[in-house]
Amino acid sequence: MASAAAAVALVATTGACIFGPDRFDVQVADEAPASTVLAGKDPSRTAIALSAALFESADGAVVATEDSVDALAEVSSRSGLPLLIGTDQEVAAELERLGTKTVVTAEGTDVSSLADGLDVEEIDPADSEADLPEAGGDREPAPVSLFVDPELDDPAQAVARAEVEAAGGAVTEMPGGDPGRSSDAVAEAKDAIGGDPSSGVLAVGESFGPAEKWASTLQITLTAPELPGGGTSVFPGRRMIAAYGSPGIPSLGILGEQGVQESIDRVTQLAEDYSGLTDEPVVPAFEIITTLASSQPGADGDYSSELDPEMLREWVDAAGDAGVYVVLDLQPGSTDFLTQAKRYEDLLAEPHVGLALDAEWRLEPGQKHLEQIGSVSAEEVNETSRWLADLTSDHGLPQKALILHQFSSSMITDRQNLDTSRPELALTVHADGHGTPDSKLETWNALQKDLPEGIFMAWKNFYDEDTPTFAPEQTYEVEPRPWFVSYQ
Repeated sequence: MASAAAAVALVATTGACIFGPDRFDVQVADEAPASTVLAGKDPSRTAIALSAALFESADGAVVATEDSVDALAEVSSRSGLPLLIGTDQEVAAELERLGTKTVVTAEGTDVSSLADGLDVEEIDPADSEADLPEAGGDREPAPVSLFVDPELDDPAQAVARAEVEAAGGAVTEMPGGDPGRSSDAVAEAKDAIGGDPSSGVLAVGESFGPAEKWASTLQITLTAPELPGGGTSVFPGRRMIAAYGSPGIPSLGILGEQGVQESIDRVTQLAEDYSGLTDEPVVPAFEIITTLASSQPGADGDYSSELDPEMLREWVDAAGDAGVYVVLDLQPGSTDFLTQAKRYEDLLAEPHVGLALDAEWRLEPGQKHLEQIGSVSAEEVNETSRWLADLTSDHGLPQKALILHQFSSSMITDRQNLDTSRPELALTVHADGHGTPDSKLETWNALQKDLPEGIFMAWKNFYDEDTPTFAPEQTYEVEPRPWFVSYQ
């Protein structure tokens, strides 16, 4: 949401002069800066970067220290003067570039090192009645918008907010640094972005992701279809409750116990059972076993039976129409995950379809199903995830879930090397064990040890193998609360 301070701030006009009681003349840059994410953490560098990007000149400027920056940021925002922090050479150079003649600072601040001949106006930041510079003239907004994350503890955000407001720009709060988290976030982001995501849209802080991905993140927000439940980011914008199995095969899970519409009705009710237990929207999902581990090698010799993509199309389309997310689950036998995933490229190009890799059924040469637990290397997972991320990017799709099934450490080798850098994917480890509550929780906790950053956790409830099956309330008491829960 737009900052309340921004709504009442006295702001500068693009390319116009500002004259307050002290005749401060401020020229705001005519051209919008390139859209980017500022690094944050260092308020002083953030202030210099934004002063350089947003102001052409200013014969008055606010100079703060670490102790006075919070109060003087408000002065900058209200007065329309650029804000700088510190008295080092970089600040002096920026004041020279601006043509600053007068420095507004807190009482007792020594700014003598900045330049000879500067006028200094000391104010008491704690005095709400103190006379402050006031912006005058027209107040059209500057061609810049700033996203800040209210969940992020980064002092650079307050400085960036003040600097952008001083230049007449707009400030939008974006929880989690994710403009795709919800339909509301998408709508606010679209209002802030306008038509061109490549310029004039700034963010500050690590939660917004790498700077080189920012323009593409904004483009997806503007153009990608929204996911079931709203927004363009899978997690943490929603939680999912899934029916697991394969159409027409009741022995493999509840998804195969009824037809497509009955399955939609059943999983929708399951999701409703969870909806009052969490603040996020709870979205129903199908996890469809798409390639099935087989005791026979089959015509292609890979010990995996692949469902016809055209047969699955009915399920995928019906789910999408009903607001149900779909995950295609692969049990590849002796072939590799990428080979099988490519077989379903047309389905994976749908915005509401993600992918699951079931390493239990990934065989090495000479192995057979049920004689040992299969495994996959992080390298093979990364190869598949790169292909899926590229597919998502190339088609302008919202983020996709990529779920990795695991119930023992040996199932994903070199797990510390999993690539979590692709924002197109929500990488998720699915704790696939069954048994008593104690054994399930033991598996759950073990799978989180040494887990790479940026991975979400998922849980499975078994109707027959668990003793007993967790109720929805028990499932959401698990810590951390699972983002994806499937029922088999």
